[in-house]
Amino acid sequence: MPANASSQAADPGSLSLRAARSVRYPLTRTLLVLTFTTGLVDAASYLGLGHVFTANMTGNVVLLGFGIAGSAGLPVLAPLISLAAFLAGAGWGGMLAVRLADRHPRHLAVALTIEISLIASAGVVAAAVDVRPDAFWSDTMIALLALAMGVRNATVRRIAVPDLTTTVLTMTLTGLAADSPLFGGTGRGSTRRTAAVLAMLVGAIAGALLLKSSLLLPLAVAVAMTVVTSLLYIPAARSAQDAHA
Repeated sequence: MPANASSQAADPGSLSLRAARSVRYPLTRTLLVLTFTTGLVDAASYLGLGHVFTANMTGNVVLLGFGIAGSAGLPVLAPLISLAAFLAGAGWGGMLAVRLADRHPRHLAVALTIEISLIASAGVVAAAVDVRPDAFWSDTMIALLALAMGVRNATVRRIAVPDLTTTVLTMTLTGLAADSPLFGGTGRGSTRRTAAVLAMLVGAIAGALLLKSSLLLPLAVAVAMTVVTSLLYIPAARSAQDAHA
């Protein structure tokens, strides 16, 4: 294989363009599953760990502002821990992106392994101790989950599939409306955008329902889904990469 062909095959940009064309592409499906798990994780953290997000940092910054202002008894320390851990995770993920820039399937495999390990560790805490908001173990879980989401966000940012950030939907919703045929747009990407919105919504509903039984359950489901997805996606990604070489 020519060197330039190999480079193009591994280029995250070319993979992103292919993934943007169809929700049936392996990478697109993986990101949609991760979007679903965001709903699970944020349900566990917001509803179970004391009104703090571990994936949605926009919401966290707003909640931090409310907490500093003393509104509705919202916490200050928990959002700060989440933000700090998320930034550390994003830095970690950025370092991985630099080191594995030309090896897309391996890059995602390593990032998913880290994410699985961190969420599983939070699940172990949930199973082993009585976790209460605004206490040491809840703060530990917040840090683990936010660290995992930071690594993921840096990885997804590198992959850069349009509208599939997996943790925020503001621009996805904007594109869904702005590009809608109802307003003179082409409607291109509407299937992918709608799927992303539904994935997070259903994930949040599932997480809230599972949380009624146990704090562990939504995290266990998130880990299981990420494990299965990584096992299915990585071989498919390598095959797709080879096919376009």
